[in-house]
Amino acid sequence: MTEPWAVVIGVGNEYRGDDGVGPAVARRLEDLRIPGVFVTVSEGEPTHLLDVWAGMDLAVVVDAILCGPGVPGQVRGIDFDMLRPPGAAASSHALGIQDALPLGRALGRLPGKIVVIAVDVGCIDPGVGLSEPVAAAVPRAIEAVVRELRRAEPTARPPDTAEGPAESVTSPLCTAPPPR
Repeated sequence: MTEPWAVVIGVGNEYRGDDGVGPAVARRLEDLRIPGVFVTVSEGEPTHLLDVWAGMDLAVVVDAILCGPGVPGQVRGIDFDMLRPPGAAASSHALGIQDALPLGRALGRLPGKIVVIAVDVGCIDPGVGLSEPVAAAVPRAIEAVVRELRRAEPTARPPDTAEGPAESVTSPLCTAPPPR
């Protein structure tokens, strides 16, 4: 068994419609059994993120975002800082993924690199199941994750499922769904 050098974290809540896209991507990636890559699911709770990504060379976070105007199903690479909803304040009652980075810095528990693969979503109302455009985006999100793993992996390469760089967008209009 290969010691993990990277972690893929599917962030989301499967009981909030399209917010379940991160866990959906993680489940499919887990089936690929990529050597040296640990795959997990998280609701974005900071201490869980710190536990799974500490000491890793690479952490790839897959999460749902709401963008205005957005196109549900669009897959893109974004800056980690864009996961903080505008005007959101950190508190003990609403800690989330966006709070993991400063906490990890303060505690010295960050991976070597963090990449965020975001999927634009349309509906995060209570309910199970992804909308059609978001479900159709799952294979593209998987390809984006695999590309990032191939770029960073020091020796053996994960399966080749896509060509070209992941799209990188840093629109200030994007926000994560409300706290889970």
